[in-house]
Amino acid sequence: MLATPGEALRAAGLSAAKTASLIDLSTKVVDGTVPLDGIDALSDAEIIDRLSAVRGIGRWTAEMFLIFQLRRPDVWPVDDLAVRRGYAVMHNLPEWPKPKELERLGDVYRPWRSVAAWYCWRMTDMVLPTAAT
Repeated sequence: MLATPGEALRAAGLSAAKTASLIDLSTKVVDGTVPLDGIDALSDAEIIDRLSAVRGIGRWTAEMFLIFQLRRPDVWPVDDLAVRRGYAVMHNLPEWPKPKELERLGDVYRPWRSVAAWYCWRMTDMVLPTAAT
């Protein structure tokens, strides 16, 4: 990736922002900030910190990597709008919980918060009957 000129990446259809992000990710893999070998031995917090150091990768993306790639069982993505919405639907709340509030509310699901997040996501896919039906 680092040997490929940016113009070639752009010609392949990548935006300037994606090109810059891929180059930054590749640089951080080479310098050891984001180790590909053995990354699964790092704690969730350390992986989030390391991935968030890469341009274009934030906490949410790092949490999705933890859940879906590393299959970590106890990740609670409180900034995810669908998790917030799904939690409100599951618990019949009038409003979506704010991230700080959801952090505390998720404690009951430890050590399986990734599973709880999955159920919250599924709740946003459901069409629920109204009281009148």
